[in-house]
Amino acid sequence: KLDNMPFEIKLIESENLSSIIPLLKLLNPTMTDELLIKRLNEIQEYNYNCIGIYQQDKLVGISGFWILYKIYSGKHIEPDNVIIDPSYRNQNLGAALMKWIHDYAAENNCNTSELNCFTNNHKGYKFWIEQGYEIIGFHMIKKIQG
Repeated sequence: KLDNMPFEIKLIESENLSSIIPLLKLLNPTMTDELLIKRLNEIQEYNYNCIGIYQQDKLVGISGFWILYKIYSGKHIEPDNVIIDPSYRNQNLGAALMKWIHDYAAENNCNTSELNCFTNNHKGYKFWIEQGYEIIGFHMIKKIQG
């Protein structure tokens, strides 16, 4: 339970990962369910995990994450596809998800946490700054296929 609130944060078992698709669609509205399922299946081969925040049995927020290594940051955790159902926002649920992830990172000897935030996600940008993240560069992408 979260500070006397009727919410619980827990790992989502790999066989239940498809339950996150409705929330993923909020961040990725142009992707089909089939493509999201395909990518979820593939991503699990790379130690991808996902936590959910539940109000009773209803999934109201998610954050994927994985532990990675980079030369400049060492061992780090990367939150990915963090989203709270819009009707549950402004209840500090996003901050609670990040506290869980940061505690997990500390337990697993991570040096840092890093993430990507789309440039048009102004609320996300504000949230990440409030969580103590700082901008240190640009995330760039080049499509090779598809």
